[in-house]
Parts: sequence; structure tokens; C-alpha cells
Amino acid sequence: MSRTPDPSPTRRVRLALAVFVVAALVVTGCTLPTFAPRAEVEGETPVAPLGATPRWRSCPETAEQVAGRAARDMRYECTRIAVPRRWVTTGDRATVPPGGGETFEIALLRARSTKQRDRIGSLVVNPGGPGGSGVDIAVYLSLGEQFGGLPATVTERFDIVGFDPRGVARSSPVECISDTDLDASFGYDPDPASTAAFDGLVALNQRIGRSCGTRYGDQLSLYGTEQAALDMDLVRAAVGDEKLTYLGYSYGTLLGAVYAQRFPERVRALVLDGAIDPRQDAVEASESQAKGFERAFGNFVRWCSGNADRCPLAPDARAAVTSALDKARVSPVRGADDREATSGWVFYAIISSLYTEQGWQELARAIDQLADGDPAGVFRLADAYAGRNPDGTYSNLFDANLTVNCADDEERPTRERIRQLQTQWRTAYPLFGPALAVGLLTCTHWPARPDPYPTGKADGAPPILVVGTTGDPATPYEQTPALAGMLGVGRVLTWEGEGHTAYPQTTCVTDAVDAYLIDLTVPREGLRCPAR
Repeated sequence: MSRTPDPSPTRRVRLALAVFVVAALVVTGCTLPTFAPRAEVEGETPVAPLGATPRWRSCPETAEQVAGRAARDMRYECTRIAVPRRWVTTGDRATVPPGGGETFEIALLRARSTKQRDRIGSLVVNPGGPGGSGVDIAVYLSLGEQFGGLPATVTERFDIVGFDPRGVARSSPVECISDTDLDASFGYDPDPASTAAFDGLVALNQRIGRSCGTRYGDQLSLYGTEQAALDMDLVRAAVGDEKLTYLGYSYGTLLGAVYAQRFPERVRALVLDGAIDPRQDAVEASESQAKGFERAFGNFVRWCSGNADRCPLAPDARAAVTSALDKARVSPVRGADDREATSGWVFYAIISSLYTEQGWQELARAIDQLADGDPAGVFRLADAYAGRNPDGTYSNLFDANLTVNCADDEERPTRERIRQLQTQWRTAYPLFGPALAVGLLTCTHWPARPDPYPTGKADGAPPILVVGTTGDPATPYEQTPALAGMLGVGRVLTWEGEGHTAYPQTTCVTDAVDAYLIDLTVPREGLRCPAR
């Protein structure tokens, strides 16, 4: 069988937007295809003190390191700003502590088109995760439409500004999970049925929790969503805008929603794509994702049966995938690097492929190759999702993801409750339910107290555009009207497509979002964009 080719540049950008949100699997989160080395900004860019105007330095090397190239018509600049470790919040107000106090460093990148005209301001972007790098996604979005990035109509009116939230990548990163434990987590059986297997996963999560607690203690509570959303107001000030224009994907929609609640008068326009419902607790969010992934997998199965020329798993892709998981549990195929393609790695290859419709064909080939004794395609998909490098090292994506999720989660189900959910969801959502249930163990054994974010209306904010995709696995479509309704000023835009997030994928979606960002024209109520 031929090997699956590396993702095209467009596929890489779409995978960069494929961010996994809220509740998670064994180790939760999602990733960008590459992360720039930390040393590339640290120690080179002075940190602007609280409230000071930052100094930007030219940094085209960051684009080269992130995406392998810099856009021809873009200038890249980087800076760092200080933010308070803990904001002071009183009622609806949030302020910097008197005297500033201890701070975190936040890394920013600005991409400015050399063809810019009639500049409106900055478009601040975040890819979600939590744990995804805004610096990285700003680079990808700057590459242009031919690579799946933003249209020229936007980049010629806005600077594209990405920031790594506190604890993420280049911004005072949280680092407390070993590469060995990450390998163990991803490789673990996604449905540990026996008591011994379940207890083994409990022990793994306890070990991870102890490691993070030993290193950071109560500081772990400082990395929650509300604190990161408040930092965004200092990002807004750093780029010189009176009001924020923002594009948030997936978990980035939660950051945007919290910002709108805290600073409604400072909102110019927010696009929240791949929306989540902030009012869901951890169990509700996990079950929602179980439904979403089952629905997306069903769509893949139907596509496969109707496209046998492109899907070697036809006519029964569901049986082929289920068989691959079962075989991997008892006799995993060993890869060229001596790593075994256990059921966990196969499972994450499936997860990775469902974030984009283009990934369906890659999954079919990978499972077909696995049956022939070649796990390379499975590892390629799973590693792209996990951010695992060829040498077996990881970024801090999952350290940050776990830390943020557990800081946010006020309710942490017991292991007994999780064991019950695993059984119940195995019946209701057979492929994904058990993994989403046992993923709740990550915060059950977390050593720090939670710091939950607010939920409510953004009174005083202008209309906020909330975008949902009907086939979205990670942020199921039902959460789109829920978020819009919670904010009170939300306007829903629906894409009847597949995969995670919608903008900019079709003319209908792109035109509607561009008009809103540039002219503040809100799409008509009930606008639905066809898949293609």
C-alpha cells in the first residue's frame, strides 16, 4: 500500500484550527502541527512592564520556524508584555492589583500586510485548546487563502495578532508532565474495561497530578480561563486599539465570551467559531463531545460507503475501524521506531482524522495500512494531533490543557461516578463514550482548587457573531445557539459542513464573517451556509 502523504499546506492550516475543547480524553486537548522552539523569543524581546507601551522587534524567523515559510507580503513583529498573575475581580469589575504584584509574561506576534490600506486595527486571534498557541495560529492565518489562511480582504485591513495565553507555549509555560507519561496516556486503552486496567489509569492520572502539584502548588489555580480572558484587555491595549476585534476558535470562543462579559464596552467585534456552551459542567461537556464524535464518525462511515474508490475500508468502515481497535488491544503492530500502535494510538488517529473532512481519506488509508502491518499512517495522524515530535518529545500543550481545564472545573466527579459513566456511555456512544468518561479522571485527582469563570450576558456589548458547524465533532453544533443565547447579543451563523470550525472555508461563511469584521454588518437571522 502507498503511504499517506504529509498534509498539504491547506490541510496543515485546517489541522491548526482543529482544536479540542473543554472536557477531554485521557489527556485532553488538541494541537498545532508544529510549535516554535521556546528559545526563539525568550531572552531576545524585552518584557513591557504592566501598563507600558511594548517595543516590537522584527521576527520573520518565527514564521519560518512555525510554518516553514513566511508570507511574501507580510511583516512579522514580536513582543512580550507583563500581566498580573491574579487580577482583582469585584462584581462585574476586573482591575490590576495595586502596585501590579507578581506577573506572567505574554508573548505576542503581529503579522502586517505590506499591502495594508484603510487600516481598521488589529484582529486578535486564538486557536483554542486550551493550550493552543495564538502566535502559531497568527502565522498560519497570515499565509493567505491559497494555504487556508485569512482572505486578503481581511489581512489588508487588519494586523493579525496572536498571543500565547498564560501558561501556553512561550508565555510563562506550565511544564509538569513528562514525555513518558504523555506516551503512556495516549497509548492507554481508551476503554479500560477491567478493574485492573481502570485502576492503572487512575494511578497514571494521580502521578501526573502529583507531579504538577509538586512543581506549582496553589499557583495552578492562576491559569484558569477568566484570568487569561482578562489578560486579553492588556493585549488590546498593547496593540493600541480602543476596542477589541477578535477571532476565537473552539476554546477561544470561551475566552471571547468571558472577555465580553467583563469588558462589554470595549468590544468592537467578536467572531466565536466552534462555539462551546460555558454553562455545561465537566460531565455535560464530555457527553456532548461523545455525541459529537459519534455523529462525525457516522458521517465518515456514510462517506466511505459511497466513495469506495477513495476509501479502502468500504463497504463497512465502522467494522474495519472497530476491528483495528480490538486487534490493537491484544496484538499491537510495532512501528519503525519500535513503538507499538496500541488501541490508544489507533483511537487518537481516529480522533485526529475527524477534525477535518480531508482527514477522512487519511484515516481510511491508515487503518488499511495497519491491517497490512504498517502503523506509520496511524502514528502520523495521532502524532499530528498530540504534537509529538519524531524524537518522542512534546510541547507543553497538554500540561497547559490539563492545568486550565482543572482550574475551570468547579465540579469534579468521583472515580466511582466516572466508572458508572464509562459503562453507561459505552452503550450510548460505543466508540467515543468510554474514553470521554474516563477522561474526567484528569481533574478528579488534580491537587489545586478551582477558579471557575463567570457565565452570563454581555450586557452593553454590540452584536457578537457565533459560528457553528453542523458536523463539528469537538464543539457540537447544539452549543452554538446555547452560547449565543447566554451572551444575549449573539447572532448565529450556521455552516452545514463537516469538521471543526468553519471560517474561512466557503464563500458563504467567508463573506458573512468578512462583512461583520470589516463593516460590522451582522448576518441576517438564521443564515445557513451550504457545505460547498
